[in-house]
Amino acid sequence: QLQLVASGGGLVQPGGSLRLACVGSGTTLDAVNIGWFRQAPGKEHQGVACISATGGEINYADSVKGRFTASRYNSKNTAYLQMNDLKPEDTAVYFCVADYRRRISMATICADVGTRAFGQGTQVTVSS
Repeated sequence: QLQLVASGGGLVQPGGSLRLACVGSGTTLDAVNIGWFRQAPGKEHQGVACISATGGEINYADSVKGRFTASRYNSKNTAYLQMNDLKPEDTAVYFCVADYRRRISMATICADVGTRAFGQGTQVTVSS
């Protein structure tokens, strides 16, 4: 069974960058879509970026477009979220999750937060 662990969070100043990693174990990532979600204090989970199994389709939340880049290296069983020009409102716990559904848009995956089990995430704090 696939297990995903997100890492790479930390404290960064506004305008700074971080790269989050999502490492899979137990089986390969080849057949799964990967969703990056976040939860800010006192708020609901939000889909940030969702990347298809092949990497051919990526969806971003409007608030991160042009600043965040999702990628994946199936040969390394790893997905990444490069976050540039970070803002205080990006402060949140970030999670990566696997979504096995086929013939579904990445926008739909990113919008689907209600029934997911998010597991352990990585804290990103943007503050001066």
